[in-house]
Amino acid sequence: MKDLYKQIILASASPRRKELMQKHGFNFTIEPSGAAEGDSPEDCVKTAIANAKLKALDISKKHPNSVVLGADTIVVLDGKLFGKPKDLRGAKEMLNALQGRTHSVFTAIAIVLKSENILEAAAAESRVSFKKMDLKGIENYLQKVNVLDKAGAYAAQEFGELIIEKIDGDFENVMGLPCDLLKNELDRIFGSFKIFLK
Repeated sequence: MKDLYKQIILASASPRRKELMQKHGFNFTIEPSGAAEGDSPEDCVKTAIANAKLKALDISKKHPNSVVLGADTIVVLDGKLFGKPKDLRGAKEMLNALQGRTHSVFTAIAIVLKSENILEAAAAESRVSFKKMDLKGIENYLQKVNVLDKAGAYAAQEFGELIIEKIDGDFENVMGLPCDLLKNELDRIFGSFKIFLK
């Protein structure tokens, strides 16, 4: 196994993904991708996978001998895709639509090693049930959390108890990086995820 393979380039500026990679002891660097994300509600999982691949492929062009990880998280309710809100008004509208309901959070990951023609992707789903909230409750949450860079206008790990009733599935998936899925994929592709640990 080449030494370069032992480090992952995370093609994301997300502080949540960085935090999770550090928590699990991965040896990684960060190089955010500037690839434009697609936004197709027809098949939300395919959209997330396509976006994750775009990000990973964008960075792998510059680093063909390195393992690159791309990720994309989307929030879906009744077939409607909830991306990052453009402003606080949009954030209020999103949270109002999600309150009192159960929605899906999909995070897709893509692993690319260009020199070996490796391009693999997978996605995880978690179900998130929101508490019933009035406008005052929504505004209270928005005063505490910067949601403009978060799909669905919320962060489960930041004052999540104010808005979330329960989560069925992987909490880390809701945060933006399902590390159990990542480890399984690295095991499958490279034989062991442990070669990527510090």
